[in-house]
Amino acid sequence: MISLIVHAVLGIATAIWIIRANPTISARVGQGPHKEPLLSKLEIVYLLTGILTIPICWYFNYQFVLEYKTGADNPIWGPGSWAHFIQLGYDNPAASSASVDYTVISLILMPVFTIVDGLRRGIRKPWLFFGFILFASSATAFAFYFAMAERQHRHQKAASGNLSHV
Repeated sequence: MISLIVHAVLGIATAIWIIRANPTISARVGQGPHKEPLLSKLEIVYLLTGILTIPICWYFNYQFVLEYKTGADNPIWGPGSWAHFIQLGYDNPAASSASVDYTVISLILMPVFTIVDGLRRGIRKPWLFFGFILFASSATAFAFYFAMAERQHRHQKAASGNLSHV
């Protein structure tokens, strides 16, 4: 269970680090009489999607640890460990196909995309989203990145005087 708690703490810490590294993006869009809603509809969709995946993933991760952990196991190797979790993802051809897809998306495409796209958008420390994948979930990290990119887009539109809502 300690590994689940450590992942949760590191996930929360990474999210806070991302927000603090990007205070202008995290700030409310618009000023004075031109203040926009705190969150756009699109930001709400992204954030709700990411947030709602957390308890679902947590439930299944908790069930995995309960089923496989034997007591004094190492959280990195052995029964109920991270390595065991990965190994079970390749337990049969269907799971293997999904695991390869998930691994490529999470460990190659998402980090490359968020770093390149994030730097283009002016998002500071976009590599933190890769850490977020490791500590939260891929869906949560993607959703959080998309919400931040949308918020940055709204700031840029407000700065140019184009205040149309999504």
